[in-house]
Amino acid sequence: MTIDTGKELFLLISKNHTGAFTRFYTLFFPRLLLTAQKYVRDTGVAEEIVQNVFLKIWENPENLEEVQHLKPYLYRSVINLSINYLNRQRNMEQHHKKLASDLPESYIMELDEENELVELLNQEIEKLPPQCRRIFRLSRFEHLKYREIAEELHLSEKTVENHIAYALKTLRSVMQQKRPGYTRRQRKLIVWFFLQ
Repeated sequence: MTIDTGKELFLLISKNHTGAFTRFYTLFFPRLLLTAQKYVRDTGVAEEIVQNVFLKIWENPENLEEVQHLKPYLYRSVINLSINYLNRQRNMEQHHKKLASDLPESYIMELDEENELVELLNQEIEKLPPQCRRIFRLSRFEHLKYREIAEELHLSEKTVENHIAYALKTLRSVMQQKRPGYTRRQRKLIVWFFLQ
């Protein structure tokens, strides 16, 4: 078997020969990774690109029937995927720039106020008693049900319910004092946060 044409190797891979595929992967992965890195300049992305090439070969070995030379096929596959990735990144960047340039100043101001509101909420949550804070976080941030929280913390559901009620009452009161005038967008945020 010559590794340049790889016909016998492809034949073994097409028969789901794990040993042949492992040898194939071990031999070519480092070289192909270097190639992808030259294009995308991100090791994580490069690894994903090369793994995708091998995954397609493993899942669809019949696609290799027309391949005459192994190395050129592999390098072209990696380079094409790398270029596709770069094109997608460029398109996304241009799209985001256009969106940012088209945003009205009023939207920016509302977004800033909304972020300020989220910061304030987080600060007030940190001031809750430790057990209450923990239960509230499990409910609102990890989306656990009262029963699940009770089981995890070895408490009764009623105790969990009381802690949530106390947290909500406290936070509503504090937020009303510190930010009495909410915009419509901010009210929606508060409702989403407290009633989800």
